[in-house]
Amino acid sequence: MATKICVAIRSFHHPNLLWGLPPSTRRIALPESRVLYTVLRSPHIDKKSREQFKMEIKKQYLVIKTQPHELQKKFFWLKRQRIFGAQYELLFSCKTRLDKEKLQGLL
Repeated sequence: MATKICVAIRSFHHPNLLWGLPPSTRRIALPESRVLYTVLRSPHIDKKSREQFKMEIKKQYLVIKTQPHELQKKFFWLKRQRIFGAQYELLFSCKTRLDKEKLQGLL
């Protein structure tokens, strides 16, 4: 039975996790979000003088298919990866209830 590890990554820069991934990994690019902020430079005079800042968030979704006996090795490989400036979330999905019990025993 195949077990899937799904990794959702959100960062301000493009994450550099993508080297060293197994060939069975699928990358899914999610839409980027951009927020613009406009701030007055001087609150009393020169209302036309403004500054604009933007914040862009890049998102990616990785799907890694593994066999149950390789799951622990790949999980620790993901934990050792340094993803600076990024938030990531790991999701595990199993086909059967027995795989889920094995997964909980490994982690």
